[in-house]
Amino acid sequence: MKKVFKNIRLIYTLFAAFEIVVIGILLLLYFLDIDGMQKGFSGLTAFIISIIVITVNVLFIGFTLLRVYYMRQSSDLRAAQLVGQDVQEAYNFGMIGLVVVDEHDDVIWHNDLFESRNIKLLDENILTWHPKLKELKTAEGNTHTIKITHNSKEYEVKYLKDARLYIFKDITDLQTITTYARDKAVVIGVIMIDNFSDISDTSDDSNDVISKIRNAIFDYGKEHRVCLRRYRNDAYFAVCDFASLESMRADQFSILETVRQLGAKEPTPPTLSAGFAYDFPDINKLHDMATDAIDIAMSRGGDQVVVSKYGEDLVFYGGKTEALETRNKVKVRVLANSLIATIKNAKNVFVLGHADADMDAIGSCLGIMAICHYLKKPVSMVYDQKMIEKKARGAFISTFTKEEINKMTIHPKDVVDEVKPTTLVILVDCHRPSLSMCPRLLEKASKIVVIDHHRRSEEFVEMPVFSYIEPSASSASELISELINYATVNPKIEISAEAATIMLSGIYLDSNFFKTKTTGIRTFEASMLLKEFGADNSKADDFLKDEFEEYTLITQIASTLKTPHVGVVYCCAGEDYNVEPATLAKVANQCMQMKGVNAAFVIGKINDKEARISCRSDGTINIQLLAEKMGGGGHFTAAAVPCKNMSVKDAESTLLNILESYLKKAQSTINKGN
Repeated sequence: MKKVFKNIRLIYTLFAAFEIVVIGILLLLYFLDIDGMQKGFSGLTAFIISIIVITVNVLFIGFTLLRVYYMRQSSDLRAAQLVGQDVQEAYNFGMIGLVVVDEHDDVIWHNDLFESRNIKLLDENILTWHPKLKELKTAEGNTHTIKITHNSKEYEVKYLKDARLYIFKDITDLQTITTYARDKAVVIGVIMIDNFSDISDTSDDSNDVISKIRNAIFDYGKEHRVCLRRYRNDAYFAVCDFASLESMRADQFSILETVRQLGAKEPTPPTLSAGFAYDFPDINKLHDMATDAIDIAMSRGGDQVVVSKYGEDLVFYGGKTEALETRNKVKVRVLANSLIATIKNAKNVFVLGHADADMDAIGSCLGIMAICHYLKKPVSMVYDQKMIEKKARGAFISTFTKEEINKMTIHPKDVVDEVKPTTLVILVDCHRPSLSMCPRLLEKASKIVVIDHHRRSEEFVEMPVFSYIEPSASSASELISELINYATVNPKIEISAEAATIMLSGIYLDSNFFKTKTTGIRTFEASMLLKEFGADNSKADDFLKDEFEEYTLITQIASTLKTPHVGVVYCCAGEDYNVEPATLAKVANQCMQMKGVNAAFVIGKINDKEARISCRSDGTINIQLLAEKMGGGGHFTAAAVPCKNMSVKDAESTLLNILESYLKKAQSTINKGN
């Protein structure tokens, strides 16, 4: 229609120009009196010519208007055929707008809804009027819809290509109600002071710190419209709406930083953890979700908030401080007795670690097997020689004979068929089923125990009968040594000298020979216990020594060092050869020996289908947070990332993108302040 009007204007212009030229020529001939024109041109002649010109103009205008009328009527009839004349009022009552366009996307008809809202669409290009409608033009089929906003009204729009018909549905009221219901939806939370027992002694200073923390929590609750009730000395129950949760998200739960600063000068700096749950109509279910969220926050070392939306991945905030060593002998004794009771109730036991098992994973399995042997329970280690790290494989094979290994192990392909309802599966040095030696075993087993020293990630064994996640420990071997030491059984559980040596080597490996920040008094106590059982520290050290070829490779990889950010370095192994995960870790540890390096990342291929990133930190950067963003996990200062179906170049690109986006968030402000 717009093109028709343009053509009409052009014809009118040409016709008017023609008339002006003809009249001009006649006037010129008249004034020049050519051929005696002045005598022959009477008033009657001028009148007749005027009548003819007027008649021609009227006929031309009338013909044009008639053509436009018939075109408009044709468009109206076409639209009426599409929607039906009798339902026009129904569409208006339902606030549904209809727009018909031509092949150039110019509007040739629309119903009364737009006129009533003072929206001038006729003869306008609809894609120019609202460019977002182009999505409907390019979408396949007629099922795609989009939402647009115009003059404070919200519409859901659908396009029927064959009819060139746009359908606008006014959803303003629906969106208003939806937004209100979302903002007012109930959110349940639990807030806990992580190390309350360590800072709540009888001294006035500590009591003053506790008072300040409590006041800060309540002030933060008032600021963000959160109802708080203390149900325990160190715990608070929180109720708010979704709008309040979004408000707290917007300031990144600044209460975490506030609490850290309140006790920054204390011997044991206080930290806070919280779990929030939302987007489910059942309050009891939300409470369970919030409880699970706070459990995850605490098992990851505290000082963080975990937000749980029903049916979606957990979101983590904070985690800027390393887990403090808060274990006490009473807690360990209770856990040890619970573990022993769980094993006693089982008919048989299978124990396994993570894939590419290192010395700590193998040592942890041997420690659990010592407990099972003491309790006279049949036990087997899930073992695949191809899924064992080179040094761990060498240590295991050199320590035990082939007959002993065959007797004490079972292949992952065979173990699934051996699982019974009374079977107990114990997963050590790992809590993510996908990273275990045999994920299918964990899927089939109904009774699972988890013992790990890595910060808990979102992926976790479903409904374990016993779980001991302690991020402040240096290694899983340390945790199991403590469980054996503090178990109230008589006589005491014994560990063979061979198993104790491998467990000690596992502690050496994960603590980098007692150099990491997770090394504490309990690490040395566990090492002393293993020494009492006959561990050979010299042999444990030999298990971890490098061969000449590996030493050369470590030096070669370290020579590729690059510095993408201040204090952050990374190295890349070549694409043309595979590297043991332990070798990558050694390169990372070597990089950390250099001054000024706060975090190191080492990338290399471990097989033809997978690359790996080994991560280390001095504690000023939470590399566990960075590793999780890339699909991995681990400790605050030691982590790893499996990069399946990725080349070293791809893994390098992923690392650089994550550093660019999350490095500032991962930096530990409390460590910087000290």
